[in-house]
Amino acid sequence: MTRESTYQAAKTVAHKVEEIFQKHRDQAFHNGKDNLADIPRADQIQSIIEAAFWISLRREEGHSPRISLAFLSPEQSGQPISFAQPIPLDPAMLTKIAPGFERAGVHLGVWCKNEEMYVWGATFQIPNLCFVIDVSEPGLVVIKHRRSDALGKFSNVAVLTGDEVKIVDDYNVGLPDCPSLLKTLLDQGSTAGNNDTLNVLLQLSVSIREHRRGGTLLFVPAGSDVWRESVRHPLHHSIDPAFSGLSDRMRENVSETNFTLWRNAISKEVEIIAGLTAIDGAIVMNDNYELLAFGEKIRRREGGSAIEQVVMTEPVLGGEAQIVDPAQNGGTRHLSAAQFVFDQRDAMALVASQDGKFTVFTWSECENMVQAHRIDSLLL
Repeated sequence: MTRESTYQAAKTVAHKVEEIFQKHRDQAFHNGKDNLADIPRADQIQSIIEAAFWISLRREEGHSPRISLAFLSPEQSGQPISFAQPIPLDPAMLTKIAPGFERAGVHLGVWCKNEEMYVWGATFQIPNLCFVIDVSEPGLVVIKHRRSDALGKFSNVAVLTGDEVKIVDDYNVGLPDCPSLLKTLLDQGSTAGNNDTLNVLLQLSVSIREHRRGGTLLFVPAGSDVWRESVRHPLHHSIDPAFSGLSDRMRENVSETNFTLWRNAISKEVEIIAGLTAIDGAIVMNDNYELLAFGEKIRRREGGSAIEQVVMTEPVLGGEAQIVDPAQNGGTRHLSAAQFVFDQRDAMALVASQDGKFTVFTWSECENMVQAHRIDSLLL
């Protein structure tokens, strides 16, 4: 499989991605995990990335392809749709069939035989740590793997946008003020039960970003009304009593028999909350997952000072923390969220831009300032 690269970024990142997957596999094996996927070689990774990238730039009947490629054999896939005649890993041919396999959770299976890469069929079931590439936008491919707990969003490994490459740095989880949401996105948090595994904040983040209208969610301590000092009065849309649909679901007893129904119910509640962020202004939720208000305008707390700087981080290799003016982090929505956390230091703010950028604002005791965690590369 020695040939000239058709997409230079694929060649640049392939060996590093192989190392990352091998490291995760070795760690999972050491921890007693089973049903582990085979790891593709660097040259195979390069071939799959190149195919995915060129697929992303094509169009089929006026639509850009949305496709997921997973490296696994048919024997690892449960009950797949097996093609009688395998399809070469060819962008033109795969673009033709992409519309039939673009639904969430469907993966086209890629394998290699006699040094030839091909697509053998489609499956909903893939093994742990399976190498997956998602194509959802022109020029954008995301390398990810199925989480070891097999639930929720996949863990991102690398994001390639044209000639720009971002490799997720999972060692960011070791930073002293790393929020639990970031730990979950990096697949490093321990899970004590189904509620923790599903991680509602993660689901909310993905859903808020997906509606592409931008939005702000302010997460405040339950039992305290101090947050009201940092929003304009009178409140536009206060909820009385607090809406507890999501909270009630989170407190339900969950067993293996009703887990799927419970998870679907949680997803519906998440969509309701996330949809409200599309309204101009911020929504306010407490850490019991109760909705307190929506469409509210953030203001500086009376007698408080204006925020002057934030420490910005992004969990990618080479993404060193930088102290910047908060206005550099984004528009008015980001600036007001940073000010809110500056005034309400036990709060957290999730902020999505219309262009897909996503930032988590928290107060850092170590740095004694607001931290802005750019995590959009983890939510794709």
